[in-house]
Amino acid sequence: MDIFLASDHAGFELKKKLYQYLRDQGHTVIDYGPHELDDEDDYPDLIAPLAHEISQNSSSRAIILGGSGQGEAMVANRFPNVRAVVYNGETRPRDGRQVPSELILSREHNDANILSLGARFLSEEEAKEAVELWLRTKFSGEERHIRRLKKIEALSPCASITETDIYNV
Repeated sequence: MDIFLASDHAGFELKKKLYQYLRDQGHTVIDYGPHELDDEDDYPDLIAPLAHEISQNSSSRAIILGGSGQGEAMVANRFPNVRAVVYNGETRPRDGRQVPSELILSREHNDANILSLGARFLSEEEAKEAVELWLRTKFSGEERHIRRLKKIEALSPCASITETDIYNV
């Protein structure tokens, strides 16, 4: 499977580790950068080109990383056909309730095609486990989920974004 990667400075080190991990798992990894650490980089500049790529081929998968992953997901979700989900670790309710895995539901119900990881919240091992679970989980294809995804796509605020717009901000 082709996997696209991008991060900002906060996710840079974890991205490098995930790059090698994914290659070792037999995936083709396309690294959108950064390729050198720059503490002054701006995540929209790094995430937008990857999100544009996924927008054009929404069956592809990508992993983006930042300090929390929140801003990166916000950028990615501005693009049509992109469904980015943030993951910073499993929820463990204090009252003993059992909750489903967000990673599994993001794929089975929402057909998420970008996983946004918070590098300041996850250890390397937790990130690898999350990526593995997310990549192996399939979209259910149930009619109710397809119907909901179509409704989300109909709301897309920037269906007219062009590649020129991405690089000329």
